[in-house]
Amino acid sequence: MQANQETANALERRIDMSVTLTDIDKDVDVRLRKLSRTVKMPGFRPGKVPLNIVARTYEPQLRSEAIEAAVGKAFEEVVRAQNLRVAGHPRIEAKQAVTEGTLEFSAVFEVYPEIVVGDLSGREIERPMLEVSEAEVDKTLEVLRSQRVGFEEADRAVASGDRATVDFTGRKDGVPFEGGQAQDFPFVLGAGSMLEGFDANVMGLKVGESKTFDLTFPADYHPKMAGQTVQFEVAVKKVEAPVLPEIDSDFAKALGVTNGDVAKLREEVRNNLVREVKQRIQAKIKDQVMDALLAVTPVEAPKTLVQGESERLLENARHELEARGMAAQNALLKPEMFTDRAVRRVKLGLIVNELVKNNELRATPEQIRALIQDMAETYEDPSELVRWYYAQPERLAGAEAVVTEDNVVEWVCSKAKTSDKPVSFDELMGNDAAAA
Repeated sequence: MQANQETANALERRIDMSVTLTDIDKDVDVRLRKLSRTVKMPGFRPGKVPLNIVARTYEPQLRSEAIEAAVGKAFEEVVRAQNLRVAGHPRIEAKQAVTEGTLEFSAVFEVYPEIVVGDLSGREIERPMLEVSEAEVDKTLEVLRSQRVGFEEADRAVASGDRATVDFTGRKDGVPFEGGQAQDFPFVLGAGSMLEGFDANVMGLKVGESKTFDLTFPADYHPKMAGQTVQFEVAVKKVEAPVLPEIDSDFAKALGVTNGDVAKLREEVRNNLVREVKQRIQAKIKDQVMDALLAVTPVEAPKTLVQGESERLLENARHELEARGMAAQNALLKPEMFTDRAVRRVKLGLIVNELVKNNELRATPEQIRALIQDMAETYEDPSELVRWYYAQPERLAGAEAVVTEDNVVEWVCSKAKTSDKPVSFDELMGNDAAAA
């Protein structure tokens, strides 16, 4: 086997190699004799088929396998001899043989870039600071009440937050359009479930009253109706006012506190909030750390890794759409839509791996167990989750990755200019405030 290496660009390599046909012929003969001991063919007992008949039937397939094995072995030997770190799989290209009795080919592939993490001492990282108070617990309980709102019939005009039951018909140029009609249709005004402007036009109507009004579909709506102006006729049939549950024993039981103790409910809400706040803070610090690492560490992402990551992100997006009943939208997804995210993830993966390797940041068994036990605290039987994780190495690997990443975040914070920044509950939680 002979090999010559060429460099196409910073990461791409092309290696010209050759293998002798004599070696391939020997491998094919070995494969034929091995197969002949077990092969079954009509008219012959197993293992008694003449070799020439076995060859006539199976030699093309076995020769293809022998060539693939020879090429793979030749490539592995070159990679090992030249100490190359191959990213992804090589592309094998056949060449016109120059030397008689040889099979010549090229292997085109990328190598991992050399990573040198830059100076982090000038980077600034703000660590959000927030202590969960009784006010946050109260706010969370109000959110939980609103999530369990009931409705009772009201003899008045429709107001925001009410549930109205209506009949409606939508027309385009005077003709009803598909999907634009409904009978006894309930919806909550202000919940955002209807077209923009629909709620406002129903507001103020009483049972038995009707109204006709124009609405324009959004530009990003279904292509058939996007941007179209239509006319709706709506008749109100029922008005129901919202009724929030009291924070009492029944409310506590509905939220999983079996003995109905409201004080216990508040304690559980507080514990969940503390856990959520901790996770949000860690996520915000992590984002800053990853931005800092990218800013100080120039690195080229191997195209083959970016392509693979783009395809993984595409598959994840498809699964999410299918889970929401939007499988038809899969046709609109393309791998290139995820390229920017894939490039970032690949670069960060390379940088983080380098940091972990050079600074002994891999998760310890004690850290992994502490993380799992912390997660288990939200379960009725914490030991059940602990057993589940330790039942399979693959599950533990996920927890190990989380802890290792946390170790990297802590290491970067120790090198950068890290300062504490008090934040409000709403600022930290954003629009997801307080779901416990």
